[in-house]
Amino acid sequence: MNRKQEMIKKLAKRAKARQNKVVPSNPSSKAVERYISKAEREKIAVTEAAEQAAATETSNTETDKD
Repeated sequence: MNRKQEMIKKLAKRAKARQNKVVPSNPSSKAVERYISKAEREKIAVTEAAEQAAATETSNTETDKD
């Protein structure tokens, strides 16, 4: 590669790096969905099950009191 081509290549890399840092200012855009591992899914399922159990338990105690 000659000198001019090298300079153009470096300039393009810098421009791309600057563009990658820019965050679009669109509040309605969705967040990037990330991968959820099996362990995380299991933790989420356990917490949801516990919440449901607590909700049913409180509803049962309220109906018993009436």
